[in-house]
Amino acid sequence: MKVAIYSRVLESTQQKDVQLFFDELEKEGIIPVIFNEFFEQATRHLSLPATTQTFSHHSQLTPDIDFLISLGGDGTLLDTVTLIRNKAIPVVGINFGRLGFLASIGREEMVEAVKALARRSYIIDRRSLIHLDSNIPLFNDVPYALNEFAIHKRDIAPMIKIHTYLNGELLNTYWADGLILATPTGSTGYSLSCAGPVVFPESGSFVLTPIAPHNLNVRPIIIPDNTIVSFEIESRSDEIICALDSRRELVDKNVLLAIRKETFGINLVRLNENNFLQTLRNKLSWGLDKRN
Repeated sequence: MKVAIYSRVLESTQQKDVQLFFDELEKEGIIPVIFNEFFEQATRHLSLPATTQTFSHHSQLTPDIDFLISLGGDGTLLDTVTLIRNKAIPVVGINFGRLGFLASIGREEMVEAVKALARRSYIIDRRSLIHLDSNIPLFNDVPYALNEFAIHKRDIAPMIKIHTYLNGELLNTYWADGLILATPTGSTGYSLSCAGPVVFPESGSFVLTPIAPHNLNVRPIIIPDNTIVSFEIESRSDEIICALDSRRELVDKNVLLAIRKETFGINLVRLNENNFLQTLRNKLSWGLDKRN
C-alpha cells in the first residue's frame, strides 16, 4: 500500500507525534510518498522509512496511491483538494490544528487510523465541490472549492452591491461587505461564523450567507445544489476580492461570476466511530452546560 502525505510545516511540538506516525506506517508496511517541501523539513528532524518516496506536483499522484493523508488543520486539508483534483484519492485528515471539522482524526488516534487504513476498516464520506465560471480566467486550472466561494469588498472600499441570480432569476441585491456561497461541508466554516446555518453533508444544497449586510432583514438562505448561482457586482472601488476556500484573487468589479456544483467530488475518510453528529457535539460543545 502507498499513501501520499501532505503538510505545510513541521513544528517542533509535533515532531514526536509525526515520528510515531511514520514508525506506524513502517510497521504496517505502508510506503509513504511525501510532499517534497514537507519532506525537506521532515528529513532534517525525523527518521523516515527507507521506502520513502516524494512528490511535488498533482500529476505525480499515480493510480497506485491509495490515500492522501493531511497532517495539519482544516486549512491544510483544503490544500489537498488542489492536489488530488479529480483523481478520487480518499483524503485522511489528521488534526494538528485547532478546531478540526474536516481533519477530524485527532493526533491521539493516529496509530488507530493507520491500522484502520491497513485493514480497510474505515468509512468514506463523499463530499461535493463547487465550480467557479467567469468571463475572465480565475484561479488558474483549479477553479473549484470544497468549503466556499466568497465575494469581498476591498479593505479600503465601502460596502458593495451584489446582484444575485438563481438560474437567471433575481434572488436579491445584497448591500454588504460580501457574500458567501458555501457547500454543506463549508457550512461549519466561514459561513457559520457569519451566522449561517449548519447543513448536513449529504443534504444536496448550497448556503448563501451575506457578510455584514446593510439590511438587517436579509438572512442566509439554503438552495438546491443543482442551481446555477450568478453574480454581478457594483462597487466604488475598481476591484473586488474573490476567494475559493483559502485562495484569493483581486478581480475587476465588472467581472461576471457563476457558481455551480462541480462534476466530481472528494472522498473523506473517517474512522467508524466518528460521524457528523459526534463532530458537532465535540467541536461546538453542544449539550455541555458550563453552569454545571
